[in-house]
Amino acid sequence: MTYGEVKPEIYVQMGHTYTVWSVAFSPDGKYIASGSGIWDNTIKLWEASTGKLVRTFEGHKDEVRSVCFSLDGKYIASGSDDRTIKLWEVSTGKVVWTFEGHTGAVESVCFSLDGKYIASGSEDKTIKLWEVSTGEVVWTFEGHTGAVLSVCFSPDGKYIVSGSDDKTIKLWKVSTGEVVWTFEGHTGAVESVCFSLDGKYIASGSWDKTIKLWEVSTGEVVWTFEGHTASVLSVCFSPDGKYIASGSSSGSFLVSEDKTIKLWEVSTGKLVRTFEGHEDGVCSVCFSPDGKYIASGSKDKTIKLWEVSTGEVVWTAKGHTNAVWSFAFSPDGKYIASGSDDKTIKLWEVSTGKLVRTFVGHTDKVLSVAYSPDGKYIASGSSSGSFLVSEDKTIKLWEVSTGKLVRTFEGHKGAVLSVCFSPDGKYIASGSGDNTIKLWNLWELFTWKIVRTFEGHTNTVYSVCFSPHGTYIASGSDDKTIKLWKVSTGELVRTFVGHTDKVLSVAYSPDGKYIASGSGYWDKTIKLWEVSTRKHLRTFEGHESAVTSVCFSPDGKYIASGSGDNTIKLWEASTGEVVWTFEGHTYTVWSVAFSPDGKYIASGSGDGTIRLWDVKSGKEIAQFIDFSDGEWVVITSEGYYNVSADGEKYLNVRVGNEVYEVEKYRDMFYRPELVKHALKGN
Repeated sequence: MTYGEVKPEIYVQMGHTYTVWSVAFSPDGKYIASGSGIWDNTIKLWEASTGKLVRTFEGHKDEVRSVCFSLDGKYIASGSDDRTIKLWEVSTGKVVWTFEGHTGAVESVCFSLDGKYIASGSEDKTIKLWEVSTGEVVWTFEGHTGAVLSVCFSPDGKYIVSGSDDKTIKLWKVSTGEVVWTFEGHTGAVESVCFSLDGKYIASGSWDKTIKLWEVSTGEVVWTFEGHTASVLSVCFSPDGKYIASGSSSGSFLVSEDKTIKLWEVSTGKLVRTFEGHEDGVCSVCFSPDGKYIASGSKDKTIKLWEVSTGEVVWTAKGHTNAVWSFAFSPDGKYIASGSDDKTIKLWEVSTGKLVRTFVGHTDKVLSVAYSPDGKYIASGSSSGSFLVSEDKTIKLWEVSTGKLVRTFEGHKGAVLSVCFSPDGKYIASGSGDNTIKLWNLWELFTWKIVRTFEGHTNTVYSVCFSPHGTYIASGSDDKTIKLWKVSTGELVRTFVGHTDKVLSVAYSPDGKYIASGSGYWDKTIKLWEVSTRKHLRTFEGHESAVTSVCFSPDGKYIASGSGDNTIKLWEASTGEVVWTFEGHTYTVWSVAFSPDGKYIASGSGDGTIRLWDVKSGKEIAQFIDFSDGEWVVITSEGYYNVSADGEKYLNVRVGNEVYEVEKYRDMFYRPELVKHALKGN
């Protein structure tokens, strides 16, 4: 079924997975665009009236710091830490141009009112003026001595105002590139600047916790607005020029002390209203074209729409999924167990995509899960995400058939980042933020005994695995080494040295002859080592970020890797050549695993999805998604889905840029039998 030439597209309502740095209304007020931070790196388009996600724009390789609509609403410009500006077609989500030329992160972008030009401010201390039709640089404005954090065109298009890390605001003449005024007065970096609609005033927000109102004709300060208790990251005039909205946040990674938006009266300098509701700092604010609403983007990963007259929240656009940190196939390949941000382990039936069971008991994130060789038990390790300090430092053993907790293993003094069973199922090995590996005996039911503690790493142990015969344990650490330990004695057999960053993942080949290791952001490689000689055989290069997970195929011919660049790669072990790059995740891929028959690769990501990929074709088969309220969805690459009782509320259908409830299209897409067919490989 098609409507005109436009085919209905079904998709899951997914929110941003990191800080929302920028929000902007479309000129007609129908849509809000948002840009998000590291590991997300996307722009999302939301329906302003409902808060429903319309589409996601993917293409930037780093944080999206700024988004802006063209006056006709047909295009979005985005600036990124990847040093580029991208021009996107709103109706299709496609990239029209990528503007390259800055030598630092692009902090701010702005369209001229006639749509012919884009101005960009960069960490390289310059402003560039780009011609939209050609992608060429018209001017480079130089004069700031610090990063340019914000740029804005005057309403008549003759001037550009810029705010900088050098604590100044500069007014530039577009036609000549000359500085007309330098506005001085802030005692901290100027994060945000904007013109009033009549062009007579400039508002600026600063790290000094104030907003200043400047008269353009004289360069004088009219008002200084004080009241925020942290940096002012964003300011915006109301369309009638009567008010200024400001958003505040601390610059640290800790939760901000000021999480508010404030509304100020321009004529008096008085505070009219404070909008409270975000759970962390506010990075961006924007008025709707009619002035009735304010949109805000926050470090809490949400976008909120506020009614100006009452200060009430109209809607909140947020993610309802939990990051998938780890998962494992059951030995028979019928089930997948996944560990998540929500402190639970989930059990999925591979043939149908159904969520079968949830294991509840951990008090922190579940960072690692492993199946026992007989498939009867699951082991899990927990952490707060801070590898040194964690509320839950335990390993738990669960009975698969009932979901009951069998026992809890205590002894680590730091987060438990990795767990694995010995091949005979008698032992569990665990790696921890306390720099140790512990070996636990499962057969001593009443003592829950630690057999031994392996000490030798000088930093966090991220990954542990047994050799195929259970004789050795390999471990990867923040100290950049892989160590091999003899299980029976605890003796350190050998140390593999060669990575230039932390070793996040280790895996044995099925024959026990080789170890593969994946390393952190400053290394980005997989290395293949010969166990008997300690010889480094090969380095696999191609990922653009940390390699978070590695595993061998059951026949040992291939290595799969997951990365912070949001991709999975399939490598030929004997040559180091890339066979496939699997793309689709919108956040770090934390875990990868082959199915026992080697036909599929499963991947778990911070975007809240588990994805199943066909090794032979390189195509995505389906996504498994569970939501924070217990609902779940499994959806194939063709759009056919199966859901829990109330899971359809997370599905939308897009026709062009119009969004509809899935109910209207249920007969077309709700096809559990086709989902089952796809998951069987047909």
